[in-house]
Amino acid sequence: MGFADADDTSTEWFPSVIAARGGVLKFGLEALRVSQDPAWSVLRSFKRLLSGEGAAPGRTVELGGDSFRVIDLLAEYLRALRTAILESSSARRTSGAVSVVVGTPANAHGTQRFLTIEAFRRAGFDVVAMINEPSAAGFEYTHRYRATLTSRRRDVIVYDLGGGTFDASRIRTEGRHHTVLRTAGINQLGGDDFDARLAVMVLDALGREHEDLDDGTVRTLLDRCRTAKEQLNPNSRRIAIELDGLALPGETRTEITLAASEYYAACDALIEQSVAATDPLLALDADDRDAEGTAYDVAGLYVVGGASALPAVGRKLRERYGSRVHRSPYPFASTAIGLAVALDSDEGFEVSDQLSRHFGVFREGEHGQAVTFDAILRADTRVPSSRELAVLHRRRYRPAHNIGHFRFAEVSAVDDAGHPHGEITPYGDILFPFDRELRARGDELSRVAVQRTPGEGPVIEEQYSVDPNGIVHVAIVDLENGYRREFQLGSSASAA
Repeated sequence: MGFADADDTSTEWFPSVIAARGGVLKFGLEALRVSQDPAWSVLRSFKRLLSGEGAAPGRTVELGGDSFRVIDLLAEYLRALRTAILESSSARRTSGAVSVVVGTPANAHGTQRFLTIEAFRRAGFDVVAMINEPSAAGFEYTHRYRATLTSRRRDVIVYDLGGGTFDASRIRTEGRHHTVLRTAGINQLGGDDFDARLAVMVLDALGREHEDLDDGTVRTLLDRCRTAKEQLNPNSRRIAIELDGLALPGETRTEITLAASEYYAACDALIEQSVAATDPLLALDADDRDAEGTAYDVAGLYVVGGASALPAVGRKLRERYGSRVHRSPYPFASTAIGLAVALDSDEGFEVSDQLSRHFGVFREGEHGQAVTFDAILRADTRVPSSRELAVLHRRRYRPAHNIGHFRFAEVSAVDDAGHPHGEITPYGDILFPFDRELRARGDELSRVAVQRTPGEGPVIEEQYSVDPNGIVHVAIVDLENGYRREFQLGSSASAA
């Protein structure tokens, strides 16, 4: 599908760019057109805003001197995309109904998934399903390299190095059914980091510091570095960066030329991060064998994502993984192609995915003297394909306090003792009134002191389920009188 800009020039993508000036916002092609104007502030690869600190649904970002909620910016961008699809694309039509299958990083946390779906819905899209991006690229692999798959070699590892994030998944193929076995990812690794490395090399060659440049000059330099990087091929020996038009007082040169080998060496540590994250996906459990006891093998490592086009990436992967490395002929579009295949019901492809992180709750232990982490749903928990929520975990007890204070979180790893390690993504706290006299207080519960209660409390059951989009739902129920509160985690842990 192509998009026509104001000059009626067709492009095959809608740029993920937002520009702002004086409260005015531009998106996509319009934003790209003003991106070189220093009067405009520009935001690229904004998917990163949904990870890390972006876990908070109310998070704001400064752009063009104004503050915007990330969810609002994303929804406005998608609304502009929907308008472009209907009015200026090759799919132009009069009907306003646009159905989509949404891709998300495999390592995305629950809040990121919720915000993504919510933004699409606010923009007027009919969200049919959400699929992890490497899983979608796996559909394209099966479509394109079916001959590499055999009864013994049924597994595919998708290596997805995009503009802002890195993801990898090991996927088992059985005809048109795909099962995700393991996932890995780095939310802050992508093509943007390779551009920044090149920009640092240019500044070093000029004898300049980043702080010496205004925001517009930095943005222009990064754009030129991105363009030069994308023009590299395996035979390139030099990289030329144009300096014309950059605000560099006293600079008389019109171009800086760097050795490609030096640039690749500067990027080596970034590539190694992605390889280190991918390596564990090659290891299988001892019992991961077919009915005859033969261990499953990897048919191919499928390389997708725009940043994977850097020659040094392909070289490193071939050195590590050999001849089974296959690069998509459409690295920028592989995920989109896979999502389109998933949307086509006639193709019959389906995927069985799993959680990429452990989900649990921090609880008080030892009568309030310690805090423990209860890992409720582990990272290998299967995401159901049915739209009906099925309870995957229950916990029943009689509370000893008047209020339950639940501190839910996702964690990247837990040790054998159940202690959380690595990245922790907390959700907003949930307060539940165990004391029935407090149940009319609503939001005022935060002003009530948590204290032990005499006698036995009511029988409480916690119920945990996961929807097909990988979002955790929690219900807390008083089984004796039916009082319940339900929460969709990711939406500020608000009551459903």
